[in-house]
Amino acid sequence: MERIEYGDISLAILGIGVTGFSVAKFLEAKNTPFVFADTRSEPPLLQEAKLAYPRAPFVLAKFDELFFNAIGIIVVSPGIPLDTPMLSKAKARGIRLIGDVTMFFEHAQAPIVAITGTNGKSTVTSLIGEMARRSGRNVRVGGNIGPPMLDLLDKKAELYVIELSSFQLELAENCTGAVSVILNLTPDHLDRYENFDHYSIAKQRIFIGAGRAVVNRQDKKTYPSLRRDIAVTSFGLDVPEADDFGLCDQLGELWLVGSGRRLIRAQDLALAGSHNIQNALAGLALGSSVGLPEESMIETLRNFRGLPHRCERVECIDRVLYIDDSKATNVGAVCAAISGFSVKCARNIILIAGGQSKQDDFNALRDAVSSSVKYCFLLGETSSELSQILSDLVTVRCLDTIRECVASAYAVAKPGDVVLLSPACASFDMFSDFVDRGNQFQRAVRDIQKQISSQEVS
Repeated sequence: MERIEYGDISLAILGIGVTGFSVAKFLEAKNTPFVFADTRSEPPLLQEAKLAYPRAPFVLAKFDELFFNAIGIIVVSPGIPLDTPMLSKAKARGIRLIGDVTMFFEHAQAPIVAITGTNGKSTVTSLIGEMARRSGRNVRVGGNIGPPMLDLLDKKAELYVIELSSFQLELAENCTGAVSVILNLTPDHLDRYENFDHYSIAKQRIFIGAGRAVVNRQDKKTYPSLRRDIAVTSFGLDVPEADDFGLCDQLGELWLVGSGRRLIRAQDLALAGSHNIQNALAGLALGSSVGLPEESMIETLRNFRGLPHRCERVECIDRVLYIDDSKATNVGAVCAAISGFSVKCARNIILIAGGQSKQDDFNALRDAVSSSVKYCFLLGETSSELSQILSDLVTVRCLDTIRECVASAYAVAKPGDVVLLSPACASFDMFSDFVDRGNQFQRAVRDIQKQISSQEVS
């Protein structure tokens, strides 16, 4: 191992990736020297990092006593588990471990909306950002979605909207003054966390130092567990109290209501799927908490159609709707999507699922599948496991490619059905990421549409 002279360097960035690059850029702008480190001997972005930061020392794979004696702070990228041996040794030596969340909150000079949850956080983050833009607010949106947090810092910013994952929150020290929300909480990332309680504890850190909590009345796990001094605004799928947000029935029409007023009819929301009503209510609660104008929020809800690969409408072929929900990588997201597109007293969902396991309990799919799913086409590493769990409830077939799944779904679909790609799994066994998986699904669907159109012309 090359001997490194640390001199006055007492800070290390662990993780040569997107977050690490943003931290390095931030520190270099402040003339703060740092060591770039990685637990891998050849991280994918190593050469780019060496070109971008030629003055920084690099420590890879092995960390000697000189490193632990010199370094006082390690900025840890969120993809690195805190029980990694190198970090365990650092903690034992009294080295401070922080994440870019802490650095961001220490330097941001505008109000912050901080958003986490198991499902819907990217949709709500983007929704609030659009509400703010429509109102004329100078807003910066990022974090776990879009640009890293430190890249957003700007003295001209009037509002920050930040999506935070549980991994990012593990090292959050103080979300100073933020309007913070946990949208919902169901088991996820159990390949990283010992149990659901540990996952929940990480999410709860979003309320440390926050100025207001926005909570989901239908999910008590979203309430601050340790703080009783924080102001609370709630949203839910029921009739709310005076200043909160919810639903009411007015002459047979379902309305979103808040602050004692009807705001918008549910049928006028541009977001597809009834489960997005809750995301819209969360957006209204968060937006009102940072003073966004009601007119701008309502107009946004009339036009905002959501994110790619999150319950995205692809095509309607022969009155069958094809929905790309490739971003649904956990069981809770799939159950929400099935509920959002199901109809009462009928099985109208053809589900395409499977991929790489995140150690979720797939048995939690059984209720949603038994009531709403008529066929299930499975692929990837978990196809056999899912088949064993679901085959007594629904017709199941395990296939090799997503194109085969789409073709099989088309063959059995009837008018009024919904073909739903909602995998409940990570994508990395077969695809580069969930975007690649969603794009392949969309191409397969559109190829069928093209074939039908060419047959009609001929």
